[in-house]
Amino acid sequence: MAQYVGKFKCIIMSPNSLVYENEVESVFLTGDDGEYELLAYHYPLLGVLIKGNIVINGVEKLPIRSGVVRFFANECIILIEEDVEETEQVLETTEAKK
Repeated sequence: MAQYVGKFKCIIMSPNSLVYENEVESVFLTGDDGEYELLAYHYPLLGVLIKGNIVINGVEKLPIRSGVVRFFANECIILIEEDVEETEQVLETTEAKK
């Protein structure tokens, strides 16, 4: 049996740069009311993010200090304040594996 996997556009921005832009299958977030996952064609959403990780497609991890998320018309826009210390640790670990 074939399984449909929908995608949606995900844009993650910080005050300094465009952090991520791509078509994704899922985004897992930590909000002020708990954790949740966004999938294609999710109901419109506006939320506040707290310190934690944004997990993209269950693989890519982006540590954040805080942020806001908007999901509308199959497009997810996330504005973040990056957790610089955590980001540096993730980059060091990734480079060590290479």
